[in-house]
Amino acid sequence: MSIGLLFSGQGAQKVGMGQSLYTGSDVARALYDEADAILGWKLTEVSFEGPEDRLTETRVCQPALYVMGYAIFAILREAGKLETLKTALGLSLGELTALAAAGAFDFATGLRVVAERGRLMQEACDATEGTMASLIGGTGENVEALCVRHKIEVGNYNCPGQTVISGSAAGVGAAIADAKESGLFKMVVPLKVAGAYHSRLMESARVRFEKFLADVEVREPRVAVFSNTTGGAVRTPEEIRAALVKQVVSSVRWEACQRAAGALGVEQFYECGPGAVLTGLARRIDRNLSVTCLAEYSDLPLA
Repeated sequence: MSIGLLFSGQGAQKVGMGQSLYTGSDVARALYDEADAILGWKLTEVSFEGPEDRLTETRVCQPALYVMGYAIFAILREAGKLETLKTALGLSLGELTALAAAGAFDFATGLRVVAERGRLMQEACDATEGTMASLIGGTGENVEALCVRHKIEVGNYNCPGQTVISGSAAGVGAAIADAKESGLFKMVVPLKVAGAYHSRLMESARVRFEKFLADVEVREPRVAVFSNTTGGAVRTPEEIRAALVKQVVSSVRWEACQRAAGALGVEQFYECGPGAVLTGLARRIDRNLSVTCLAEYSDLPLA
């Protein structure tokens, strides 16, 4: 049975995440302890105990999601469950976890990259007044026209009928009012986020992240990995660096990524992380996809 791995993005985190992995697996415990040493602060404590507002911080939740996702991958690999692994992909931050699982980075290098990305994005959030909102219904063209009118951007193309807009607080606020008045959308939901991810307001983070990545060793992935920026596969170290840098300020084309992965003929996808967000999106993108969320040690198919 061919396998595909999906890795969660920011927003999926919750207090208690990864604790059952740490308790149940020597492999996971070693990775979490290594992460604490690399980061210089207790990721284990914040992930397992919170508080929620601390775990939600960009600089914290990105490493937390990376370590949990990679730990699930590592447990499955040690158990011999990934011999038929065909692809790994992730939403936003999850793309870096996918690249690590595919061998483009080792665990420690990937964690350092994620920690720096989270730190730079947090600083960009703190320096700008940005926000995001989810739109249910309407077409991509409707959303794009709305963004043009209010000088904001499409942050995410998640699945048919679900997009996210991102930009200045004033622009997104005006777009929300416009979207409600237009009658083109079933629902408009302001999101509780620290800033305008995947928009031009992250430009300062993009510039500094590009400089940081230039000195990071990147290898060709062993399985297919799809870039959020295009939905297409990235193969060479140069392509991977360019895609990760662009992703900071570009729309996440998750629907295109999931469709491309599905076209490989993968028989079983596992979402590695909390929340089951990607599992829900996959079912809206293609009902024929078989997707299971692995969020607790007891969820893992180890028998």
